[in-house]
Amino acid sequence: MKFFIDTANLAQIKEAHDLGVLDGVTTNPSLMAKEGIKGEANILKHYADICELVDGPISAEVLSTDFKSMVEEGKKLAAIHPNIVVKVPMIKDGVKALKYFTDNGIRTNCTLVFSAGQAILAAKAGATFVSPFIGRIDDSSWDGVELIAQIAQIYSIQGFKTEILAASIRNALHIVKCAEAGADICTCPLDSILGLLKHPLTDIGLAKFLEDAKKM
Repeated sequence: MKFFIDTANLAQIKEAHDLGVLDGVTTNPSLMAKEGIKGEANILKHYADICELVDGPISAEVLSTDFKSMVEEGKKLAAIHPNIVVKVPMIKDGVKALKYFTDNGIRTNCTLVFSAGQAILAAKAGATFVSPFIGRIDDSSWDGVELIAQIAQIYSIQGFKTEILAASIRNALHIVKCAEAGADICTCPLDSILGLLKHPLTDIGLAKFLEDAKKM
C-alpha cells in the first residue's frame, strides 16, 4: 500500500518525504486555505513547489463545478508538472470531466466518494484514483473501512484499474484497517503516519536496551 500525505504544508511534506515512505501528496481548497495560499498564481506556484519536493502523484483539485470550467481548470493544473493529478468531485459534470481527462491522457482523482455506486461510476469514467472519505463516513455512524472493502471486492471482480485511495484518515488504526481492507493507497495527515511508529513496548524495550548498554 502506498502512502500519500494529505496536506499543503511544505514542512510536513518534507518531513514525510525524509522518512522514506512517502509516495505522493493530496491537497484540497481547505488545506490550501489553512496554509494561507490564496489567488490563482500563488496556488499554481505552491503546487509546483510541492512537485519539486515529491516525485509522485500530486492531487490538485479543481474549484469549478460545471463541465466546461472543470476541463479548463484541469488542463491548467495538469500543465504545471507531469506529476499533477487533477482532483474532480463526484458530481454529474465531474464524471463527464473524468471521462474527458481520461480520453486526453490526464490522470484524475475522483474525490468526495461515499458509496460503492459512486466508486463504480468513477471507475467506469476511467479515474486513476477514487477517494472514499472514510472518516466522514464514520462520523455519520456508518463504517468507512467497510466501504473500502466493498469497493476493493467490486473492483477485483470487475477488473477495474482505478486505484482505491482511502481518504479522510483520522488515525494510525485507520491506516492499518484500510491496508487489511484492500486500499491501494492511504492519504493522511503526518500525525497519522507517525502514529504507526508508536507502541509502548517499543519504548520499554529500547529503554531497557539502553540501560543494559551502559553496563557493558
